[in-house]
Amino acid sequence: MPNRMLQFVRIPQQAPEKRDAATRRADFNEIYADFDPERARGQAARCSQCGVPFCQVHCPLANNIPDWLKLTAEGRLEEAYELSSATNNFPEICGRICPQDRLCEGNCVIEKGFESVTIGAVERFITDTAFQRGWVKAARPRRENGLSVGIVGAGPAGLAAAEQLRRLGYAVHVYDRHDRAGGLLMYGIPNFKLDKAIVLRRWRLLEEAGIVFHLGVAIGCDLAFAALRQRHDAVLIATGVYKARDIGGPGAGLDGIVPALQFLTASNRLGLGDAPAVGGALLDAAGKHVVVIGGGDTAMDCVRTAVRQGAVSVKCLYRRDRANMPGSMREVKNAEEEGVEFVWLTAPEAFLGEGQVSGVRATRMHLGLPDASGRQSVEPLEGSRFDIPADLVVKALGFDPEVLPAAFDAPELAVSRWGTLKVDHHSFMTTLPGVFAAGDIVRGASLVVWAVRDGRDAAAQMHQYMQQAMQQSAAVAVAAE
Repeated sequence: MPNRMLQFVRIPQQAPEKRDAATRRADFNEIYADFDPERARGQAARCSQCGVPFCQVHCPLANNIPDWLKLTAEGRLEEAYELSSATNNFPEICGRICPQDRLCEGNCVIEKGFESVTIGAVERFITDTAFQRGWVKAARPRRENGLSVGIVGAGPAGLAAAEQLRRLGYAVHVYDRHDRAGGLLMYGIPNFKLDKAIVLRRWRLLEEAGIVFHLGVAIGCDLAFAALRQRHDAVLIATGVYKARDIGGPGAGLDGIVPALQFLTASNRLGLGDAPAVGGALLDAAGKHVVVIGGGDTAMDCVRTAVRQGAVSVKCLYRRDRANMPGSMREVKNAEEEGVEFVWLTAPEAFLGEGQVSGVRATRMHLGLPDASGRQSVEPLEGSRFDIPADLVVKALGFDPEVLPAAFDAPELAVSRWGTLKVDHHSFMTTLPGVFAAGDIVRGASLVVWAVRDGRDAAAQMHQYMQQAMQQSAAVAVAAE
């Protein structure tokens, strides 16, 4: 194939081979095969190299997408990896789990009539190849700078910041209450989207760089926040948001109604070889009629997990229609292929059962006039109630932050009306000097790619703060002499 671009007029869009639905329902393996190198080059060559790359504009990390697509098309994969990893700490992860149909690929200028470039699959191919060929190296600094940083939270924001600061020579210590690093990457996202070996490989690489992990350590419980601040020259809070939003109504307290993250964590831990969770039978969909409430990517993870656990039926209730669904349309399609039934324009009104849930009483909805946000309001249709059998109900309604000032015994930490930490949006510093925050704990529940971006930006601001503090200390010492 000639090494030139603009091949979209000749080569159709083609993703890596996807295992058939019947096969993938039976296991938790990733559903996409590895890209064949020649096919990856051909797909990369479809890029039009447009003057204003909207794919890059709509990427939270502003990845240099047209450039590494061109390098891939030319077979210059090591250079493509260097360029891809220059703006993204975890391209092999983002290539797997980013909703590209809503971000880069959804804004590709050749989308209409020719279909967009398969950016995510090429991104994954580049980095997987880089790992296979030994091009990925630990981020060891040229020299230590003598300063120390404490990071609370080993999710994507905390890990991205940790790597950036380690490159600059800081002694980086990451604290997390879980027994493995990764946060939602490890416990919230199923294997069929992100094999845990990918996360474990990245964790090992960070340890090779000299980053120290303190796992099973809950700040405010096992280690006081004040003591943590004394240990380090600066602290970054990147805890994410894990508190499940709830739903009320009659029967909401019945057994068998569980939050999404509890359901997903139990499944992921089993996949990692851990013992079943306490009350694990309630979190297993095998032989059950399952209803998942919600329409985001977490809901998609839940319905597809239930299918693989052997549910008799899996229904997803969403109060709006397909066009207004916040989750990735690619994930909706995958779920439908695997046998999930979507019940659109439907909201739960009550939960039925005696002690154990046996069904959901739902109401049909219709979309009304736009509200203050510009989104159509949702209104119930009178007399439209109906019952859905359910032995397991999973609530995937989103997440809110924990009350960190109380958990950390740090009332000086200011929070927004949503409970997220208030920061100076230029410096990422909280209302406590030397304490920074990034990721979902600041912006609310969002995408992994935004967490990586926030972690990188916060690390840059922390570096500037600590260098200025060191210079001021040196100036004071000189003046004292």
